[in-house]
Amino acid sequence: MNDLRLRIRTASPDDLDRVLAFWRTAAEGTSISDDRDGVGRLVAHDPEALLLAEDLADGTLVGTVIAGFDGWRCHLYRLAVHPDRRRRGIGTALLGAAEERFVRLGGRRGDAMVLDGNERAHHAWRAAGYTPQHEWSRWVRPLAD
Repeated sequence: MNDLRLRIRTASPDDLDRVLAFWRTAAEGTSISDDRDGVGRLVAHDPEALLLAEDLADGTLVGTVIAGFDGWRCHLYRLAVHPDRRRRGIGTALLGAAEERFVRLGGRRGDAMVLDGNERAHHAWRAAGYTPQHEWSRWVRPLAD
């Protein structure tokens, strides 16, 4: 039975350490910007981009998603749900909130960064109606040492 009640809200600068600790438990892999400075810049630049899901019963952080919009494209990053809370609708609720944000801002299509080897995530994204776009690959270059 799913009796979980959620609050979805935007992150504040006070949440940075909590989010980073959560990602160490719930997210696959890391990125060059997965540190206090990187996430702090995100929250300062776009205060509505980092969405948090909290359990209303005790305030526990149970999920996150970054819903970044650059004025042209809608990008989803760091959809993560605590391993003990998966398959309870948290990811669906976060994606719904992210997609509502995108529509409100005029976005037309969401795209998600998903690790190739994260099969569990592939299933979740497909269940949410997303499909891989095989003709595209991500190309990266670090900008600093």
